[in-house]
Amino acid sequence: MQKRALGKGGLEVSALGLGCMGMSMSYGPPADKKEMIALIGKAVERGITFFDTAELYGPYTNEELLGEALAPFRGQVAIATKFGIKLDASGQQVQDSRPERIRQSIEGSLKRLRVDVIDLYYQHRVDPEVPIEEVSGTVKDLIREGKVKHFGLSEAGVQTIRRAHAVQPVTAVESEYSLWWRRPEEELLPTVEELGIGFVPFSPLGKGYLTGKIDENTSFAKNDFRNIVPRFTPEARKANLALVGLLGTVAEKKKATPAQIALAWLLAQKPWIVPIPGTTKLHRLDENIGAVAVELTADDLREIDSAAAKITIQGARYPEALEKRTGL
Repeated sequence: MQKRALGKGGLEVSALGLGCMGMSMSYGPPADKKEMIALIGKAVERGITFFDTAELYGPYTNEELLGEALAPFRGQVAIATKFGIKLDASGQQVQDSRPERIRQSIEGSLKRLRVDVIDLYYQHRVDPEVPIEEVSGTVKDLIREGKVKHFGLSEAGVQTIRRAHAVQPVTAVESEYSLWWRRPEEELLPTVEELGIGFVPFSPLGKGYLTGKIDENTSFAKNDFRNIVPRFTPEARKANLALVGLLGTVAEKKKATPAQIALAWLLAQKPWIVPIPGTTKLHRLDENIGAVAVELTADDLREIDSAAAKITIQGARYPEALEKRTGL
């Protein structure tokens, strides 16, 4: 597995990471814990050294899963987790990045992950009630105390990133980015490149859509997050098949799969981009890892961009209330 550097602080990880949220929530019932522990072990065997979780995932059970699964591989892998979103008494997600809450979160995450230090600690979403300088300063203190190695931001806007970075250098920014969500190209990617910050695309396969396995007739489990996503209405899924068709055409030429082309396209954008596709299936893990070996030439990339420019993606990527929580 190729390695890539995130930021300037010496964090080197596999070119492809593993997003673990879907093992515990959002895409139907949680997967079998023993099976997921085995899958995470297989990922390490295959060279993946970068695992993404959050205290919110589960909540808490995803960190516990990683803590157990990665215990035999201490020192060989980097774990990224997140603070800043909690559940209130009614079960609603609430942003809270007050310094005392961050300190409470780090202790819980260290315990659940069974580690002494968090490799990469992201603010999950920007908290409008807490100045980012306070957040950065708190994480800076945690780094001094040896509880955190690197600071990250998730779905933050460029001004927030600049302000945070001025207090404590940001190692990585995690945001959605794929062939069907390209807004980061406008301001975000130029900013992180200028500042020397790594970029970690989540949902690099469009929440599964870019694999080519979903169409307007696909039905999701009752508690699958995609049921409330405008981009996943049957009408939008049907309209957006043009993009899947484009990936399929390139995949045929490259003797690859649409998912591999979608990931290879991301990897080809910049050498400091590390996508974190999630899966609960070994054959999908192997398929995703295969993307690292797919080489897209400059001509291939121009062809993809030219064809993609003619396709208008239908449907918002989030319901309005969730989109408001993002800083993009």
